[in-house]
Amino acid sequence: MDITQIQHTVEQTAHDAWLNIQKIPGSAIVLRYIKSSYQNDPVRSAIELFLFLFAVRYLLAPSYSVQKSKNYADFTEAEIDELVGDWTPEPLITGQTSFEEMELEKRPVVVGPTGPRTRLSNGKTVTNLGSLNYYNFVSNEQLKEKAIATLRYYGVGPCGPPGFYGTQDVHMKTEADVAAHIGTIACIIYAQSFSTISSVIPSFSKRGDIIVADKAVSYAIRKGIQISRSRVYWYEHNDMADLEKVLQKVVKDQSGKPLTRRFIVTEGMFEHVGDTCELPALIELKLRHKFRLILDETWSYGVLGRTGAGLTEHQNVDPTLVDMIIGSLAGPLCAGGGFCAGSEDIIEHQRINSAAYTYSAALPAMLSTTASETIALLQENPDSYIAPLRENIKAMRAQLDPRSEWVRCTSATENPNLILVLKREVVEVRGWSLQDQEVLLQDILDETLANGVLITRMKAMPAPLGIAPKDQGWQPQPALKVCVTSGLSKKEIEKAGIIIRHAITKVVTKRK
Repeated sequence: MDITQIQHTVEQTAHDAWLNIQKIPGSAIVLRYIKSSYQNDPVRSAIELFLFLFAVRYLLAPSYSVQKSKNYADFTEAEIDELVGDWTPEPLITGQTSFEEMELEKRPVVVGPTGPRTRLSNGKTVTNLGSLNYYNFVSNEQLKEKAIATLRYYGVGPCGPPGFYGTQDVHMKTEADVAAHIGTIACIIYAQSFSTISSVIPSFSKRGDIIVADKAVSYAIRKGIQISRSRVYWYEHNDMADLEKVLQKVVKDQSGKPLTRRFIVTEGMFEHVGDTCELPALIELKLRHKFRLILDETWSYGVLGRTGAGLTEHQNVDPTLVDMIIGSLAGPLCAGGGFCAGSEDIIEHQRINSAAYTYSAALPAMLSTTASETIALLQENPDSYIAPLRENIKAMRAQLDPRSEWVRCTSATENPNLILVLKREVVEVRGWSLQDQEVLLQDILDETLANGVLITRMKAMPAPLGIAPKDQGWQPQPALKVCVTSGLSKKEIEKAGIIIRHAITKVVTKRK
């Protein structure tokens, strides 16, 4: 066959193929598209042809195993059963110590409402200085009527997260009430106080970001820091000079590196110590070194300030200078849940990115209404609620701190939670360990309860997972906790203070 015949055969084959392609439905449209698309772009045609051939080869290629080599041992069924039988899983919780078992057995059980005078399961009525009923809102008939009316109208709960039909008009009102009370632009409310701060922190601070925190922050804050997986720097409790050194070190270390988010995290009034932070100094440092400030006012909102608006009102600081203010609607406000107040952007970000807000059922309407009502009472009648409480705080402190030779109060003067720790010289002379102090304080609790006064004590924070207790860092000193209420008269408070002081003296002097 000569070359002329070969050329003729090829042309005939191409012509027959062209006619067969034209017989395919829709082929004319495809061919017209190819002609118009690729007539002036041969490079594009070549690239797409290569991709098409690669896809065909990939689909036609035989399957293969990704396991290059066997890196595990083969076991028989008998060996597997033996290994499973010998395996002992780690316990979900540690076992109780003998001291914890003894404490649990002696723990008093309250029957009925937790008012200033509380009835226990043994039938005894005691003076209750162990609850956060500072303003005796538990006994307020006006609040009870409002709560019952709300319960009958809205039901027990919203039965859904705030972003999925859980938000009701009372929630929006409470958010507006809190924002107006504190003086911020916006606010968001959560269903649980503890999970508020532990969810807000990881909403903004992620892996690679930097957190500088006070060593004495609460367990809820520590959980939020742990969840965030951020780099953490600690500064000595309420030591602004040490904080500045840490901030300077962070700024120096980050010089020339990619920009990260940087936060200062502290409490307005510390749960485990009772004192307050120096907010004006914190504001100055955070502006100078370009950090954001997260202020947890769980224990100060509703207590500090002329109307109970918290530390910003108490120390006369513009609340808009604080990036995030977190607080509790439980405790002093006699409701439930928590809140975060700040700018509009800060708040709206949490509605999508905060786990405790997105994946938890919304706050029951009854609690939201109660919070709004108690906020209004504190704003409209501070002299009727806040002033009597502070008088009772003074009366209780007068019976304990200056008069007792065994304990001292670490709380701020306006704090209704009186944190009583054993004096350092007493501990050193007696050689008491932390465990010895906890046993001693528990004996004091039992003695005060036997004399008709119910108080509580501060306990150590649990160690993080995988961390031995000796390596977990700062721990609060064992302490008694006396919660003052305005529901008792000044004479009743003084009498309770005397009972507590005498119980301390009796137990300490008997202990060698």
